[in-house]
Amino acid sequence: MSSFLNIPYYPPFDQMTPEEAKNDFPRLLEHAYAAAEALERDIVPTWAGLMRPLHDACHPLFDAWGLIGHMLSVMNSAAWRNAQESLQPAIVAFSQHVGQSRALYTGYLALQAADRAKPCLTPVQRRILTKTIQSAEQAGVGLPPDRQAHFNALQTELAQLATTFRNNVLDATKAFSLTLHTREEADGLPCALLAVTAQAARDAGETGVTTDSGPWRITLDTAVYLPFLMHSRNRPAREQLYRAYATRASSGRTDNTPLLERILAVRRELACLLGYPTYADLNLSSKTAKTVAAVDALIAQLSGAASAPAEQESADLLAFARANGFTDTALQPWDIAFWSERQREHLYDYSDEELSRYFLFPRVLEGLFVLAERLFGITITPADGEAPVWHPDVRFFRVADTDGTPRACFFLDPYSRPQTKSGGAWMNDFRTRDRKPDGTATRPMALLVCNQSVPVGNTPPVMRFQEVNTLFHEFGHALQHMLTTVEEPDASGVNGIEWDAIEVASQFMENWCYDRATLKGFSRHAETGAPLPDALFDRLVAAKNFRAASAMLRQLFFAATDMDLHARYPRPEWPDADTVKRLNAAKYSPTPLLPEDRLLCSFSHIFGGGYAAGYYSYKWSEVLSADAFSSFEEAGLNNEMAVRATGRRFRDTLLALGGGTDPAEVFRLFRGRGPSITPLLRHSGLSVDDRPAASHPS
Repeated sequence: MSSFLNIPYYPPFDQMTPEEAKNDFPRLLEHAYAAAEALERDIVPTWAGLMRPLHDACHPLFDAWGLIGHMLSVMNSAAWRNAQESLQPAIVAFSQHVGQSRALYTGYLALQAADRAKPCLTPVQRRILTKTIQSAEQAGVGLPPDRQAHFNALQTELAQLATTFRNNVLDATKAFSLTLHTREEADGLPCALLAVTAQAARDAGETGVTTDSGPWRITLDTAVYLPFLMHSRNRPAREQLYRAYATRASSGRTDNTPLLERILAVRRELACLLGYPTYADLNLSSKTAKTVAAVDALIAQLSGAASAPAEQESADLLAFARANGFTDTALQPWDIAFWSERQREHLYDYSDEELSRYFLFPRVLEGLFVLAERLFGITITPADGEAPVWHPDVRFFRVADTDGTPRACFFLDPYSRPQTKSGGAWMNDFRTRDRKPDGTATRPMALLVCNQSVPVGNTPPVMRFQEVNTLFHEFGHALQHMLTTVEEPDASGVNGIEWDAIEVASQFMENWCYDRATLKGFSRHAETGAPLPDALFDRLVAAKNFRAASAMLRQLFFAATDMDLHARYPRPEWPDADTVKRLNAAKYSPTPLLPEDRLLCSFSHIFGGGYAAGYYSYKWSEVLSADAFSSFEEAGLNNEMAVRATGRRFRDTLLALGGGTDPAEVFRLFRGRGPSITPLLRHSGLSVDDRPAASHPS
């Protein structure tokens, strides 16, 4: 049976091949076109006559395409790339056909008019219809034929450019390695990192390798790169690694410089064709922020609160480094993480390595599930072997209400695989809660992907605290997808949520990593089994806002650069995108960029992902998530009944209502008022001087 035609509820991940995908897609396309064209010939402007049949016509094709994208991101290979690249133009063309169908658009407008004359839609359906009309208009449905043809060509080109951009970043990341041969060269590296990099050397063909004597292969994989910069006392090696990371995908066959300039140009042209002054205006029209001015205002307010503290943080770090043997006049970019970690160890008397010994992956996972039961009234049960997986490391779980009613399921792919897996972490919403016209229901399915450190041999599977935080973050996305009560698939779970509100649930979950009951509940020492000492927990919480202002400015640097590139670039004084980046770095970054820095060439969020003119969304959402968590603080984190009651209210609003209700209204239903920026500043250890607390710009 084909893996892509008539996909079963549990996709046959272990049997999927690129060749099968290429063979199946012509039939999927044929069926999708036939179903869509049948609707176009006989428009029935009702929900059951138009909107539901259109969804059913498109989604077998889109589901299959989503599986190809998933396999490309977790099991990347030349064959999967070839399949994706060869099929992408046809997928884009079908999307354009549906999006630009005058017949379907006329049907949407007729249904909207009928609903206004005599309400016939639910509020969720009405919101879906409004978004569908806007999507059609932004897909070029109103363009004359010649401009529409040009628009379509640009859309096809843009999709291919984004794919090539991502592949170039992956290839450039894989291409670099640095081999250390002596203990002196590897001085300072934690035992876990020595084990991982020794294994990498074995995998690369080195012989006689041991964890203690090396050699050790250092790569740009985040699970290696970050701890290496934090701990290596080999400053020349840190510099070499940092320079390689800062210039990824900026030369040779993986050079993304011309691609990113072309991506920006294509986006500008698409916006112009649709009548928008900039791509940012086009993008923000479907976000809660709505305007460039609102985004600029948030960036300005947060940077105003963070700038002076960040300057002090930089001065304190340099003074600390000099007091401990640093002799240069200024810290270089490859020094910041190293000396920051030494300063944090000095100030708070614990090391990242020491802390990681308390976070065994199985226990962290169990603790996360206990928290989910406590807050949201669900049980999560391992079900490994009950569904096919794409790699032996992948776990499978079932989710149910505490009364046993099945709710959802999810896969978890936890470990880094730099040769075949994209960097970062994410959640894909493969199956969506859906009640079909015949009454049958589909339960949600989520695919969680992380890139945490790989356990080597018999070493315990410990996690760095940042990896724990990332796992909680991604699980927040999954919870919002799995616990939805919306049964219209286009607004169920994370579907239909405005992009700048999509991080609320995920960032909310991160706060629980600093909750005493939660953290101490799942922390046990890898060797002794001892619980996390109260004193160490207190030091961890005290260190939460260590260099928080610098971290905030880094995010604002990315957000401001993204907004400038999509709202104000090009200008005569900005000859290229790199100039925009450098001007923003001078404004926001406490550490000057290297002359050869090419950050934009690996900035996949905005050039290969969904964050173009939207990187601000992290901070926009964080205002909401911090305020949401403050409701638990106000209720009393030690008041178990209050925590559970507030958790159920969170589930019934921010997790349940998905894209079926405006995010601002969802927040008001949970909080009883609009959002305030004050909790975010308080959680970050910052203030807004003597000014009154500002409200979220939405």
